[in-house]
Amino acid sequence: MDPQKLSGKWDLGYALDLHTIKSEFLGYNSYGHPEFDTTYTELGDLLKKAKYREVKSALDAIAKTAISFIQSRDWSIDCIVPVPPSNMSRKYQPVFEIADRISSAIEKPVCIDCVTKVTVTPELKGIHDYAAREKILKDAFSVDKKKTRNKVILLLDDLYRSGATMNVIAKALREEGSARKVYVLTITKTRSKL
Repeated sequence: MDPQKLSGKWDLGYALDLHTIKSEFLGYNSYGHPEFDTTYTELGDLLKKAKYREVKSALDAIAKTAISFIQSRDWSIDCIVPVPPSNMSRKYQPVFEIADRISSAIEKPVCIDCVTKVTVTPELKGIHDYAAREKILKDAFSVDKKKTRNKVILLLDDLYRSGATMNVIAKALREEGSARKVYVLTITKTRSKL
């Protein structure tokens, strides 16, 4: 684990590690899609297994690392708010599973409905302009003010790319939700912001 400090519209934020160590372009496959030889960090590999291969045992190792990190901070959080997933069609949502494991260990509730995605947006990984990402996400989330007012919130996500989603949600938690503090934690962070 090599925590990476994240700057944004929150009080303090970290990614537990980078997602990959390196990625080398190999060329194009027979369908014209680019192929890469990618080396993942330990947490990046666990997250890839949990998120894309549905290896649920990887979630325990991820949660254990996150719990250790949270317990080493003096954040005094009131609740954990997982970022609503961009792909709601996935059978299970790793960020919710991780939030549940953290919640059990630190004895703080998960508030899934504190932030709700109210508009369908395209996946952002194909949109490289940060301002365009923020524009797409504007008004995409609703905050339950009754559940967030004066709360210290841990905003949790699995993968941090540009920070656009977390910035929009953190801003909404502060402005619409009247949260007292917002801390951000992601499991991994991409090396680039695209």
